[in-house]
Amino acid sequence: MQKRILEFSNILRRAGVRVSTAETLDAFHALEVLSIGDRESFRGALGATMVKRAEDVATFHELFDLFWSGFYASLRESFEQASAGLPERMDYEALLRQIAEMLQTLEGGPEALSDLARAMLVGDLGQLESLIRSAAEVAGIERIDNFLQVGFFSRRTLEGMGAERAEGELRELMDRLRAAGMSADETEAMGSLITGLMDAVRRSVRNFTEREIQQRNHDYMERYRQETLLEKSFYHLTEEEVRKMREVVERLAQKIKNILTIRRRRMKRGKLDLHQTLRRNMSHGGIPFEMVWKHRKKDRPKLVILCDVSSSVANVSRFMLQFCYSLQEAFTKIRSFIFVAELGEVTHLFKDADINESIERALLGGGVINVYTRSNFGNAFRVFAQNHLSAVDNKTTVLILGDARNNYNDPKAWCLREIHSRAKDVIWLNPENPNAWGFGDSVMNKYAPFADVAEECRNLRQLSDLIDRLVLR
Repeated sequence: MQKRILEFSNILRRAGVRVSTAETLDAFHALEVLSIGDRESFRGALGATMVKRAEDVATFHELFDLFWSGFYASLRESFEQASAGLPERMDYEALLRQIAEMLQTLEGGPEALSDLARAMLVGDLGQLESLIRSAAEVAGIERIDNFLQVGFFSRRTLEGMGAERAEGELRELMDRLRAAGMSADETEAMGSLITGLMDAVRRSVRNFTEREIQQRNHDYMERYRQETLLEKSFYHLTEEEVRKMREVVERLAQKIKNILTIRRRRMKRGKLDLHQTLRRNMSHGGIPFEMVWKHRKKDRPKLVILCDVSSSVANVSRFMLQFCYSLQEAFTKIRSFIFVAELGEVTHLFKDADINESIERALLGGGVINVYTRSNFGNAFRVFAQNHLSAVDNKTTVLILGDARNNYNDPKAWCLREIHSRAKDVIWLNPENPNAWGFGDSVMNKYAPFADVAEECRNLRQLSDLIDRLVLR
């Protein structure tokens, strides 16, 4: 057991969980007073001794399931499927008992079979798991590092187990039992059982190999999944991917806040003024004993967000709002407005409630606007210009998110021109490809001249790149 715990500790370390030698020893001591038969107590003991950071909890639980119990459960399921493939009238347990009884009468008995053939025939899953693990270790499973190698290591493991030999032994046994008096129906059922058992062994070996790469390369796989999410279009996100995307958004926001903190420290210290330093140190022969620093105060900008929350861009709006509100430290003030045809302010929704809850309330309407009508950008901009233009000054960045599909209404581009004339910057993110701008009911070509930046934004990669430029320039 201690060897298995050491192996589990190494897997956690490879996944980025900090587990020290002392904590591994604590796990040994905890298991001296706990029964490993109680799964939840066992999980709790390992978690309490090995996990220190809240962000590592999810990784620990995932690897615990993969390492300690997930494979045995899948092994049992595979062999249950093998027995389910028998004819309905055939009793699986009765067939195994009859095979065992007849096997005793044959020369050599059960001992004439290899360990794998015997374990398959009697359904000894513990022995099967042991055989798979031993053969995989001999095959060098610890060297696996990508999914392209799954097939190779699965074949090597099957060869090490002697799978082909075991199948041949079981087929030969079937012929011997038929000659010893087994009925035609029972022989046919045994043949189906052998085929099912071999398929179950192959599935189990492949499943074991895939689990090994998930365990040993968890950190790599997690980064790969995040990279895939960054490139995936907002239009095609599943509910589970939306949840994971929020986690990625929060990490990106934290990264940007860390960079901003470093910049503020540098600004507080100032920048070396080389010219004044040389002048002041002329009396020292030009040796810079006294340093002169330039201090330039850089005001944090204000941000006004105008989000189209029609169904075509709802996901983009959700992540943009979350991203911007995660970066509040970078702005003096943030004001948010949502629109479809009507326009309404949702800044107040973010003051007290959780950010994710507030965003859902905003996008689902929350009594602010009717979100189930047809888009009318011109009307929304007119309302903003009439009622909220005072929110914009020369320190304000106006961020507009929408596809500019105006349903052939008047775009009222003059309203955006007024906003642009007062703002520091107007940035427009459009989830559509620029090739589609200005075609059909798109009026993006009418709005683009009044935007300092107008770019496609259909995935988190593009969104984060632009936010980097917005916040960090």
